[in-house]
Amino acid sequence: MVSDLRSGAVRHAVLPPALRGWLGPVVVLAALVVALLGGRYAGDGEPGRVDERVWSALEGVPSPWRDVARAVDFLGEPVGAAALVVAAVAGCLLLRRPRAAVLLVVSVTLAVGTATGLKHLVGRTIHGADNLSYPSGHTAFLTAFALVLALLAAGRPGLGGTAGTSLVLGAGLAAGAAMGWAQVVLGAHYPTDVLGGWCTALALVPASAWCVDRVADAVRPDGE
Repeated sequence: MVSDLRSGAVRHAVLPPALRGWLGPVVVLAALVVALLGGRYAGDGEPGRVDERVWSALEGVPSPWRDVARAVDFLGEPVGAAALVVAAVAGCLLLRRPRAAVLLVVSVTLAVGTATGLKHLVGRTIHGADNLSYPSGHTAFLTAFALVLALLAAGRPGLGGTAGTSLVLGAGLAAGAAMGWAQVVLGAHYPTDVLGGWCTALALVPASAWCVDRVADAVRPDGE
């Protein structure tokens, strides 16, 4: 009976057991990068050497692509972000995955909230003393959103640890790169702000998924 209960909980886990060993080191490494970059650029208001090189490569992006950047940027704005989250939560509930819906809300809230808190803690600015920039909240949001959806896909039967981890990291990289590119092209963030936002989500989402599973398994050991 205990075995049946545990198999039910594992079947509905938002952090697939096969991925836990793979994503654990990713969480630690990502958190370390966030801390190191935050310490490096604390109180700074100028681009670093890496920032200048990336900005040089992206300088002069033509108008059509700037429109694409604005469209991507909108996904991280309150209205766009809310629309994405509401649609995804509704999808999770329709698929009878309330645990996934909880993870989605928890993850994006933590990612954006942590990014906002770190901005005030680090104090890095761009385009004036009132514009806190590190880390990028837009990048943290879209990366967290993509990571949660990828975790759900990685939980499908038959997808092993290597393939599942590749899927999750690939989705996070694609979302972070898209939003990061938009932020840099629009001049809203330094490239290192974007890296910090991406790593913020990488550190928080798997950890949040583990916590959600632990709480849900304690409340409903037979799964959802």
